[in-house]
Amino acid sequence: MSSPAQETDAMVRDKQPNKLMSILNSKKVVPYIFVTPFILSFVILTLYPAIHGVIMSFQKILPGQVEWVAFRNYERVFNPNFYKALSNTTIYVVLTVVILTLIPMLLAILLNSKAVKFKTFFRASIFIPALTSTIVGGMIFRLMFSEADSSVANQIVHLLGFDSVDWRYNAWSAMFLMVILASWRWIGVNVLYFLAQLQSISSELYEAADIDGANAWQKLRYITIPHLKPITIFVSTITIINGFRMFEESFVFWETSSPGNIGLTVVSYIYQQGIGQNDMGFGSAIGVVLMLIIFVISLINLIATGTFKRGDE
Repeated sequence: MSSPAQETDAMVRDKQPNKLMSILNSKKVVPYIFVTPFILSFVILTLYPAIHGVIMSFQKILPGQVEWVAFRNYERVFNPNFYKALSNTTIYVVLTVVILTLIPMLLAILLNSKAVKFKTFFRASIFIPALTSTIVGGMIFRLMFSEADSSVANQIVHLLGFDSVDWRYNAWSAMFLMVILASWRWIGVNVLYFLAQLQSISSELYEAADIDGANAWQKLRYITIPHLKPITIFVSTITIINGFRMFEESFVFWETSSPGNIGLTVVSYIYQQGIGQNDMGFGSAIGVVLMLIIFVISLINLIATGTFKRGDE
């Protein structure tokens, strides 16, 4: 027969797991448990590398040797190669923002209309390129747009009555290759963003417009497009950020260098200097400058589109 003290100990042991579960199920604790994986991944994979990159930008790093050089790396950043990379990247960003915002919006409106059949098939089809690696897709594009007369692109050019094009060795065609590869890959994703927003628009608005005698253009202008503003801002912002961070589209066509730097972007310049030339401090300085450029341009875009205004303004 157990003593009262032993029974008390057994009751305490039984209550401990219940107390632990009650803490874990608490409304105050559960949210922190769910966000912990994100916070850890953000700190380890984003925040720490960013802070370390800023520190490295003030250093000259050689194998087994680190020397503080203050702002010397930043003084080297603004050179003709950097300006060329920034110019290429800016043109790329402008083109991709226009293409990856307007075309997905129009396709989404078309796919959301009642006139289109097999909507699920088309939605799945346009999303498939996003599942494909940029490198794999880029290799296919390199074959399609090769300099050979027998390439698919040059065959089409011949049918139009023009001579073959050296696609990877002209400034305009180099930019075309990078933009068309990015557009092919991301249009489907942006279409789904717009479709999700379109399906959240109340059908009662369109019914009221029909009663008032509005035609298709008026419903598009006064109902559909205004309700697409939030997702349009989101798509344009992430396209700007991804455009300035672009690397794979350039690397897949020219790897480390292109003739006359026609395919040089800011991130490929970071790779060229930091990894190729083993100048990690200088590469980090370029990365910090790029981060500031992305921040400023994204902020200007959000302010210009009225994102920070209150709903009643």
